[in-house]
Amino acid sequence: MSKSEIIYNWLQKKYTRKINLDRKRIFKILARLDNPHLNLINILGIVGSDGKFSTGFSLLCFLQADRKYCSFFSSPHLFDMRHRVWLKDRYITLNEIKKYEKIISRTGLKLTLFELITMIYLLAANQQKKIAYHILEAGAGYEKDSTNLWDNPKAQIITNINLQHLDLFKVKTLKDVIKIKVGHLSKNTNIYIGKQTPKVLKIIKKILKKNPSKKIYPSTWSIKNIKGKYYYKDNKNTIPIKSQYIHSSGLLNNLGLAIKIALDFKVKKKIIIKNIPKIKFQGRIDYIKNEKLRKLIKKNEKLILDGCHSNASAKNLVSYLKTINEPIYGIWGMQKNKLPEQFIKNFKGIFKKIITVKIPKEPNSLKAKELKQICIKNNFQVEQSTNIKDSLKKISSSEKKTIVVFGSLFLCGSYLSKN
Repeated sequence: MSKSEIIYNWLQKKYTRKINLDRKRIFKILARLDNPHLNLINILGIVGSDGKFSTGFSLLCFLQADRKYCSFFSSPHLFDMRHRVWLKDRYITLNEIKKYEKIISRTGLKLTLFELITMIYLLAANQQKKIAYHILEAGAGYEKDSTNLWDNPKAQIITNINLQHLDLFKVKTLKDVIKIKVGHLSKNTNIYIGKQTPKVLKIIKKILKKNPSKKIYPSTWSIKNIKGKYYYKDNKNTIPIKSQYIHSSGLLNNLGLAIKIALDFKVKKKIIIKNIPKIKFQGRIDYIKNEKLRKLIKKNEKLILDGCHSNASAKNLVSYLKTINEPIYGIWGMQKNKLPEQFIKNFKGIFKKIITVKIPKEPNSLKAKELKQICIKNNFQVEQSTNIKDSLKKISSSEKKTIVVFGSLFLCGSYLSKN
């Protein structure tokens, strides 16, 4: 077990992972620590159901390449909790995590784990010099999220919104979910809306109608496929998207949203073009090459990790998998609150066989046998497995194929941690 895993396990025992949507706790602790968040300028907040990380990370890459240095707060991490906090030119250190946790602990106030890591980020970011922008990815919601701390952020960014977290929000409809995520945005900022379904976009426009902030809708830019090559286009710019890592329409749209914002923030077009090929999202249609996991399968087998866990992200993965002209096998693990029965139906006709697994060290994971029963109910060829090595062993053979690990970022993280 790595030092990062040891510290994260210790924090999970000390702070509850249960989400408790109430900003009162974090404002109390901020006040006791002299409100460090108020020293941070040019806040870029990201809300949505899917695509927050890929949008934020792309924007970070463009801004940093133009010497507009940033901090970046994201969640969850895949296998190393340090990756949740970027500070100008590096990730936060384990010693810094321990130092700031000690400061926070001394206040005597109880926080959730997400709130704690948010606070660690705020304290760490406050110590950095010459930061141009602070990028924060919100948690599940926004109205009562611990990242909703500023009245006048530089910009707020809405990525794809879909039907998730109904039990957490205690609501029943898509409209309710959208209202929680965008109904409490700043009235004095620039709001960038990413690509949405027509239904979702219509609801967003209606909710934001009374918000006086400037709205930049997705109709102002597009991703075009011209003779098999992708381009970002707006009224003034055409930017080629040359990437061996970005494969799905969802990721392309998230990249496009980041390009639009970067251009508005005066990042030079040539810098964007130069840096697109460098952007890679771990655990998002992520081909694993030349690493330890590869040794567990044959040379004629490809291995993809994709943390999709919603119907929308499943559809993006399915769209890409349909372009693969060889047998595809799946390794599926999922959390209990992610509507697995609806989710797996997206993959009918895609997988030759599915191996179900429990997500290692994840208390909210469904058991392999539970996922197996869901697969049987939906007429998939299925086996269950006990661990990472066994799941790959059950699939690997001389047959040329693609193996896809899917259903949870936590599952992808457990595989990446073995590299």
